[in-house]
Order: sequence, then C-alpha cells, then structure tokens
Amino acid sequence: MARLKLALLGCGDVAQRDYLPEFHRVADRAEIVAVCTRSVTRMQEAMQRYAIPNGYTDYRHMLTESNAEVVINLTPISLHDETNFAILESGRHLYSEKPVASSSLVAKQLAELAQARGLQAACAPSIRLFPQMQYVLHLIEEGAIGPIYSARGHGHFGVPPWAGYFSDPSPFFAAGAGPMMDMGVYPLHALTTLIGPVRRVVALVNKVHESFTVTEGPHAGLRVPVEVDDHWHVLLDFGDGCIASVAANAVVVDTRCPPLELHGLAGTIAFDPIYVQQPVEVLSRGSAWETVTPPFPNTSPGRSVGPDHILGVVHLLDCIEGRCLPQLSLSQAVHVLRVIEAAAESARTGCTVELS
Repeated sequence: MARLKLALLGCGDVAQRDYLPEFHRVADRAEIVAVCTRSVTRMQEAMQRYAIPNGYTDYRHMLTESNAEVVINLTPISLHDETNFAILESGRHLYSEKPVASSSLVAKQLAELAQARGLQAACAPSIRLFPQMQYVLHLIEEGAIGPIYSARGHGHFGVPPWAGYFSDPSPFFAAGAGPMMDMGVYPLHALTTLIGPVRRVVALVNKVHESFTVTEGPHAGLRVPVEVDDHWHVLLDFGDGCIASVAANAVVVDTRCPPLELHGLAGTIAFDPIYVQQPVEVLSRGSAWETVTPPFPNTSPGRSVGPDHILGVVHLLDCIEGRCLPQLSLSQAVHVLRVIEAAAESARTGCTVELS
C-alpha cells in the first residue's frame, strides 16, 4: 500500500515538541510532503531536520499546490475555524489540535462537511487512546471501583508569566482561547469518555488577570493582554446521581491533587490523563492504594514521557485505511464545546443549564 501523504499546518511549540519528533513511528505508512508556518526560520528548520520537501508560509498556497491527502492542523486556536473549513473544502482528511472549533455550532458544521465530502475528521485531545486512559476504561468496565457517583478534574494553566516558556504566549490568552479552551478540554474529554455525556451544567467563572509581562526569553518585556476569563469552576451532572467538578484556570502555581479522580462506591482511581509516564493509583475499599504502570495497549511501544499526541494521527490513518472505526469523533468535541458554552451561560445568568 502506498504511503499516505501528510501536510503539517503550524510548526510551533506543540509541533516541535510532540508531533514532529514522533512522526518516525508512522514513517512506514505516511510521509510529510509539506509544512506550512508563518515563520520562515521554523519552516526551513523543519524541512531540513525532517526531510520535508515543500514549505509554505500561506496555507492557501499549500492547499492549492500540495499533493497532501491529509492535513494535521496545529495552528493557534483562533485560526481553527477558518483553516479547518478550508482543509475539508479542499478535499483533505483532517486531524485538528484542540479545540476543533470556536463553538459547538461550528464544530457541528465541520462534522457535517466532513461527512458530506466522505472525509475522515478527527481532533485532539487524543487522550482516549493513551495507555493510562485505556487502562482506566478497562478498570471501570470490570467494575473495579463500583458505580461512580463523584469525580473531579482540573486543567491548570499555570500563573503567567510562565518560567522557561520562550515563545510568544499571547495566543493562549487571546479572545476565544484561555485556560478552559486550552486545558479544560482534557478533563472534560476524559470524563465524557469514562462516564458519558453531561446532562446539566452550573458554573462560576471570572477573570483575575488583566495582563502580564513576559520576563524571560526573546519576548521579554512583551505585555500580554488577557482577553478571556481565566478562572473557571464547573459542576457537571451526568445523571443517575453522578456529579463531577472541573476547574480550569490561570491562578494555580501547582497542586498535589491528581489531574483526574474517580470515586466509586468500591474504591477510587486517581491518575493523569495527559502524561503517559504517570502511574495510575487505585484504591479498593478495605485495601491499601496500589500503584500501576499501565501497559501500552498497542503492539509497538509508544512515547515514554509526556503526552503521546501522535496517537491521534495514528488513529486517523487507521480510520482512513479502514482498520478501525473513529474514536476521536467530532461529535464528542461538539458535546465538550457545548459543555463549555453552558458553563459560560450558567456563570452569566446564575442558572443551571440543561443539555439536550
């Protein structure tokens, strides 16, 4: 079978740190034929380091001139609506970083467009495929902790300015972005994967920072306006007595709380759904805590440290080749965006918001 041709749209930190270094794992099935980024320097560095034959600084030219069959969209959140529509309109399969769109309505339109064009479309976060999530799903299906009636998760952004971060942080705090859209989607995707869809939402949301100044790196001295709410506390009603809480904010320096904790009548599971090197902690009623390093669920080993984002791309290739049914569906992304919108509505009105 001929290798699928991929194009990489966006060559920022997540591309350099998590995607490009792991593309060798799909080299027998796919090749990167083009990279597009506004930075000529980053474009040239990626082309040289990863033997990418074509580079662009305008994604429209890439979509017109490239022979790529699949586009991996790693652009900032504010560009996802425009670029994801353009990718699907061009007839390419799509893998998009999160969130796939600025709203649940736009995400639904993207899903309908992909279906109408007969294209596969998948989106981050791909944590459903991570070994620790697969292991926790297995525990829940086995009834290891009994019925779940309580859960909590967090997506802390870190208090700005961020030590050791040398790129421009402005896109993370621009309108349409912020801690909930960037980090809160992780616990929301995890909980809706492990428990199911949310039925009701109530939330308190506010804004703590008006701006901050970058203190180190090439952007030192840059004043970054905070254009979004940066402090979210959300209660989620999953029905049948199950209630969870999710916090997403830029007001926590650090925490000793696990990023996700599930409470069942027969025990507790505590784990990090993002970083694959973190073990899963399991407590059975009447026993001591057990620490488990989940086995990687596939035949080949994955990344040993950090988030294994490339699994989302691997899954998209599997779907295109007919090896499996889609698991990183845009329908779940639509639901998570609707939960975020409901949280914002609840905070604004002071009312509980029902989800259909």
